[in-house]
Order: sequence, then C-alpha cells, then structure tokens
Amino acid sequence: MHLHQAGSQSAYLAEKASAVTEIQFFTSEKIASLTITTALGTARGATVRSKHVGSDLAAGLKSIVGGELKGYTELLAEGREEAICRMKADAHEMGANAIVMTRFTTSMIADGAVEVMAYGTAVIVEGQETE
Repeated sequence: MHLHQAGSQSAYLAEKASAVTEIQFFTSEKIASLTITTALGTARGATVRSKHVGSDLAAGLKSIVGGELKGYTELLAEGREEAICRMKADAHEMGANAIVMTRFTTSMIADGAVEVMAYGTAVIVEGQETE
C-alpha cells in the first residue's frame, strides 16, 4: 500500500468512526422533535465474550457468601458497549442517522461464553432534538 493510500484509508476510517459515534439510538419507537422519514431495516451488533479464569474463581467464592459477581458484571457491560458500537456501524452502512426500538439480548452459547446482541430499526430522521 502506498503512503498516499494509507493516509486516505486512515482518513476514511476516522470519518467513519466519527459518523458511527454520532448515530444516536433510542429504545422508544418515536423521538421527540424528530421525524422519521425512512425506515431502513434492522441494524444488528453482536459480540461473544468468555469468562476470565480469575473471574470464574472469584464467582465460585462469591457464590458461597453471596453478592454481586463484579467480573461478570464488567464482562456484560463491555459486551453491551461492543454490541452497541457494532449495531451503530451496521446502521451507518445502511445509511441511517439514528436507531429506534433498540433492544438487547444476552444468551449463553457455550460453557463460559456469552453472546450479547444489540438490535434496532435503522432510520433516517429529520429535525432537531433538544437536549
């Protein structure tokens, strides 16, 4: 790859990351002060995460005395963030500028591995949202 092509690729990736970051997602069907002009389809993002051995040991000990399993809480939180990022990237590829009806699912797919998925309807909205 030539230096110019590498620079162009970096600029493209930075622009795409910025566009994806700007896509807002909502759990509701409608967004106050914005009009949905086009529904583009389902945007999805998923990740599969596995437990760390240390988390497993801590969880085993914690199950004896009770309480929050912080290692698992962090695992799922990181998984949700990655799934959201991937959902937003999928919506961006579809040409959307927002996502409505966002939902999350979590399922165990193997011993010690969990899938976290975020999905919603990719839409094009017009108007201005007030903060």
